[in-house]
Amino acid sequence: MCTTLFDMNYKYLTPEMLKGFDNYKYSAIDSSPISRYLMHPFWNNVVLLCPRWMAPNLLTFLGFLFTLSAALLLSYYDWNFYGDSIPPWVFLVVPVLIFVGYTLDGIDGKQARNTGTSSPLGELFDHGLDSWTAALIPVCLYSVFGRYDVTQTNSTRNVFVSPQGEFSVPP
Repeated sequence: MCTTLFDMNYKYLTPEMLKGFDNYKYSAIDSSPISRYLMHPFWNNVVLLCPRWMAPNLLTFLGFLFTLSAALLLSYYDWNFYGDSIPPWVFLVVPVLIFVGYTLDGIDGKQARNTGTSSPLGELFDHGLDSWTAALIPVCLYSVFGRYDVTQTNSTRNVFVSPQGEFSVPP
């Protein structure tokens, strides 16, 4: 059983299955009113500020770094999620970091289409870092809402961690 799990010569995809990748085209429908009437018009204007030489994957990575910075900042000042010693400026900086990260994530695909550099690898990179971002945002939320004694803190932590675990662990 273990030999087939780590057998590098095992063919997981047949040639017929691989042919499907040649015709693959990413298509997503975003019907959220906030996205359609607020965020996409905003992102359409922001992407015009990006120079054409800027790679979309750079925007993706920078957006992830902004979100990671927010989570690390909160984790540094609020390592036990109790919030006694957090400087007030942290609660001003963190929303800006998350907003800029979210904006960069929103314009990376638009930049790729504008520059003609869309690729399946870029899509994989974007969605891969989005998955990590989905793990970091609950840390930020928990730092804001986890202000209870130990028993309540543990139950609040489970509210944020359990859905993330279900999202991250494959079946």
